[in-house]
Amino acid sequence: MNVKLSLKMVGAVGLMALAAACASNKSTGPDVSATENANGGVTSGAVTPGSQEDLEQNVGHRVFFGYDQYSLSPQAQATLQKQADFLKQYANVKVQIAGNCDERGTREYNLALGARRAEAARSYLVSLGVDASRITTVSYGKERPIDPRSTEDAWSLNRNSTTTIVNVGA
Repeated sequence: MNVKLSLKMVGAVGLMALAAACASNKSTGPDVSATENANGGVTSGAVTPGSQEDLEQNVGHRVFFGYDQYSLSPQAQATLQKQADFLKQYANVKVQIAGNCDERGTREYNLALGARRAEAARSYLVSLGVDASRITTVSYGKERPIDPRSTEDAWSLNRNSTTTIVNVGA
């Protein structure tokens, strides 16, 4: 009985020491400040304004589509509005929008659907005042999945258009 009690006490003391170590707010690494991003989240470290990382973390670089669809949902339109604001702020940035599909359907069909998705995003950005000459499109069809699994969740992730910064002019 005494051995059990001793083990419990040693375990409790160990847990308290571990909790105290985890609760310490002193860092041995570099001083990193947290900032709130445009989506209400918190990012650590410095993000270069106007960079791909800035676009991904603070704006959103992907919009998603329904099965066999290329129309923009209200959520997609909201993300593209943020992208348009970003592109207006950084007038020297050029982007490429890639249209993507899930694995279902033929290669040819998905390339055409991906092209329509990329063009839908491009057209919406242009309608919001972004110069069309700053935006190119490409379709990857089903060739570049985010998630390679054959599940509904994976397919919904793979039905997207992705905006990537391709050139930052002078």
